[in-house]
Amino acid sequence: MQEKNIEIQGINPVELFGVNNAQLKHIKSYFPKLKIVARGNNLTIAGDEEVMDEFERKFELIVQHYNKFNILTENNIDNLMLADGARLISTDDGSETLVHGNGGVKIKARTVNQKKLVQAVNSNDLVFAVGPAGTGKTYTAVALAVRALKAKEVKRIVLTRPAVEAGENLGFLPGDLKEKLDPYLMPLYDALRDMIPPEKLGDMIEFGIIEIAPLAFMRGRTLDKAFVILDEAQNATAMQMKMFLTRMGMTAKFVVTGDMSQVDLPHRQRSGLSYALDVLNDVEGVGIIRLGQTDVMRHSLVKRIVHAFDVAEANDKEAKLKAKEAAAETEKNRRYNSIKDKNG
Repeated sequence: MQEKNIEIQGINPVELFGVNNAQLKHIKSYFPKLKIVARGNNLTIAGDEEVMDEFERKFELIVQHYNKFNILTENNIDNLMLADGARLISTDDGSETLVHGNGGVKIKARTVNQKKLVQAVNSNDLVFAVGPAGTGKTYTAVALAVRALKAKEVKRIVLTRPAVEAGENLGFLPGDLKEKLDPYLMPLYDALRDMIPPEKLGDMIEFGIIEIAPLAFMRGRTLDKAFVILDEAQNATAMQMKMFLTRMGMTAKFVVTGDMSQVDLPHRQRSGLSYALDVLNDVEGVGIIRLGQTDVMRHSLVKRIVHAFDVAEANDKEAKLKAKEAAAETEKNRRYNSIKDKNG
């Protein structure tokens, strides 16, 4: 009798083996001639070498299935044990599914413009996704990044955003640098938590497979074999935007997301996102997707809030323009009257 040890990495054993090892017992039922013992993240098998080899092949399929779909049931195990079980791993049960989130939830592009964003990323190495809050810009981009990582199209994911928020200063926030920055990066963490099991996500961040960092940390680097997302890009300056875009390595995908209605830069400082959209509008290989109110996927009230703010902003611009025109007319009349008085 021979013995082998299999180490399970990046997966919570409870998720894989089930509560009280219920799923492991189901797996064991297919290999009655093997002795199978689980201790934490280690699985020890003992028996005939040929049977152990078959177990390893099937167990690898089970691990692949869990990594892809983030769920494992006894029915999944039954199907994977079939002769053509490997086919279930390579077949996507929905062409529009970007990635399977926690609990096997299918994460898809749900609106016309979100689908255009997916197509643009498939066709271009640099894509800008611009639109109001709730349109799924960041979420769709993160889903595409996780899909690329799982498909081994890239070796890592880099997520970044400017550490600029509504008038706050990092120096006045409590904690070390990481504790200061984490609140600014929370939307990225939220999206990742929906798509990757917590224990696995923690390992990926610890080992640098997923990197989340402020934009300033990108300077001087070359980002290669990576899927890179710049979120909240409207708060990057023109110089920061140029610095970021020139970090692109030979085999990188860059996605830039932002909302031009929520610029928190100092007054009169032009947004780097606005500048880049103008400069790169006609550059081959650059995709630009503009999302709108019809793409808002949050609470139905969010769509009405976005519309109300858009109307208010349009009215404010119109009022300012009229006031400027009125002031110019008043100044014109004042000068005319002054000249008239001088000439008698």
